[in-house]
Amino acid sequence: MDELKKVIQEYWQNNPCGTQFGKNKEDIKQYFSEIEEHRYSVEPFIHSFGQFTRWRGKRVLEVGVGAGTDHIQFGRAGALVTGIDFTSAATDLTKKRFEIEELESRLCQADAEILPFRDGSFDFVYSWGVIHHTPDTQKAIDEIYRVCKTGGKVCIMIYHRYSVLTFALYLYYGLFRAKPFRTIRDVLSNHLESQGTKAYSTREARRMFRKFKDIDIKLILTPYDKNAVRPKIFRKMLSPILNNLPSSLGFFMVVQGRK
Repeated sequence: MDELKKVIQEYWQNNPCGTQFGKNKEDIKQYFSEIEEHRYSVEPFIHSFGQFTRWRGKRVLEVGVGAGTDHIQFGRAGALVTGIDFTSAATDLTKKRFEIEELESRLCQADAEILPFRDGSFDFVYSWGVIHHTPDTQKAIDEIYRVCKTGGKVCIMIYHRYSVLTFALYLYYGLFRAKPFRTIRDVLSNHLESQGTKAYSTREARRMFRKFKDIDIKLILTPYDKNAVRPKIFRKMLSPILNNLPSSLGFFMVVQGRK
């Protein structure tokens, strides 16, 4: 487990989430602007789930800040923000982002499975596409539950196993390579982002978040689902179908609830 964590940490240290979409590194403001513009152009629904402006004056924790794009939204809205990430690359980027905008956040490098905060510290805990990368996702969820105050809320996005994207990856790395017995779990673990990446069914998600009350799960189709279909000519042929898929086949699964 420790060795896997080192591999995961190294991957994200070299590839902080979202930074591949920032091109102008010489102009740091422009660089962050490019990252932000891309994120919300392909994932505009993030705003409806994060509800950034709702948390003014409230204690908010983000687990996995990445390039700080969502984190800065909470800061701009006047939340009392705290953020952690498994890598120093991400926390350093986010610190720089907050310094540029003269905002404050308590940021630290930490493991999602061992959050360095007291029980009941936060009104809202937010994590978007992060905890499915840590080896013990259940432990990370239990930690989120612990640091959330009674009555506090959570919004966690994890990957959905039975989605267009996962099926497309299975076809590409399994069936099309004469390996029909590879499982989706194996394909995702070895070919999607950092090693060990996982995805879950809605039933599994309900079980994992069972400590929380009023659990609501939503599945979201994203451009990543359609673009995962390979080769490109095959994607073009299937475009009438891909453009009219139900949300139940979406790769993003957003879990909301309260403690």
